[in-house]
Amino acid sequence: MSYVKGLKCRECGREYPKEPLYVCEYCFGPLEAVYDYERIKKKLTKELIESRPENLWRYKELLPLDGEQTCGLNSGFTPLIRARNLEKALGVKELYIKDDSVCHPTLSFKDRVVSVALSKAKEFGFNTVACASTGNLANSVAAQAAVAGLKRYIFIPANLELGKVVGALIYNPILVAVEGNYDQVNRLCSEIATIYKWAFVNINIRPYYAEGSKTYGYEIAEQLGWKAPKHIIVPCAGGSLITKIWKGLKEFKALGLIDRLQTKIYAAQATGCSPIVTAIKENAEIIKPVKPNTIAKSLAIGNPADGVYALATVKETGGWAEDVSDDEIVEAIKLLAVTEGIFTETAGGVTLGVAKKLIEQGRIPKDESIVVSITGNGLKTQEAVVEKIGKPIKIKPNIAHFEESVKI
Repeated sequence: MSYVKGLKCRECGREYPKEPLYVCEYCFGPLEAVYDYERIKKKLTKELIESRPENLWRYKELLPLDGEQTCGLNSGFTPLIRARNLEKALGVKELYIKDDSVCHPTLSFKDRVVSVALSKAKEFGFNTVACASTGNLANSVAAQAAVAGLKRYIFIPANLELGKVVGALIYNPILVAVEGNYDQVNRLCSEIATIYKWAFVNINIRPYYAEGSKTYGYEIAEQLGWKAPKHIIVPCAGGSLITKIWKGLKEFKALGLIDRLQTKIYAAQATGCSPIVTAIKENAEIIKPVKPNTIAKSLAIGNPADGVYALATVKETGGWAEDVSDDEIVEAIKLLAVTEGIFTETAGGVTLGVAKKLIEQGRIPKDESIVVSITGNGLKTQEAVVEKIGKPIKIKPNIAHFEESVKI
């Protein structure tokens, strides 16, 4: 039984039916899924959630499907790791890594949103799906659409990291590399979406797709013993993830699944593409688009679609924002690897680098619970670190050369 009532404009509040729509025809504001929370509250309990399989669909009443899920049946419920070595390195008392670098099947949090988007696209009767992507979304749409038997068109910037290009092509989609940055790719896809009757997961299916990110927040609260942390640092590209984590935590509070919600949420971006962070630091109400120039290509969106809502989330929670240079990103990637054995992509380097900076600034207290969001796997962005790490010691196959070379 469906608990999603329809769509609602985030600006003027005008309501719409459950259709593949994404923008209000009156004020051009973005649309968002809305739910019958009174009915959900009567059914959804901690015990019911805990009795279900460990995937994102354990929270299905809070996701925008009318029927049963058909995609991403093994996605989500990634580890929340107590990072004790990293705690010592940063001088804090309680720090966790929410690790979507191991999300099934394509090793990023995008598997969550694509699971929801494709399930909804199939409900609508689409047989072709598409997306504009900085890499992780391309991988997930290509993989999950292949399993679902859907035709797939993937649009990416032509300068994308090789690991992400291979990570899409292996699933045999039609992959289109556009000579331009993500914002130009996205504009092209918006034009294509008006001509071809395809389910563009982050355009005409976006109101449903974005809801999948809420499960990242749900899992944090459940894995902490049904309580919200004091601080969450979130990487920002288009700005959707940070807003949906906050929406998910507020839903849990409203449904009585957590008792208190005093979480501060922080936006993390690379210095070479930080329109959201700049707006927060300048106390601005608008987001000024920028031209991306950073190794963190998965966050390189110069004109973020949900930037103003990311800004509002940070202000509402009393959080803050910070950016880090490419060198700081690499150092953070290496720090996470040597302390916790987690190899994150550049977006994770941004998040941890920002967390480190905020702790050093005193904006995040050292004696309160902190969650760092790691959203993708480092095997996808090896170019960022390959020249900044050690080299293997080459030896001849005998003990004498080993002892001479390795210097035990």
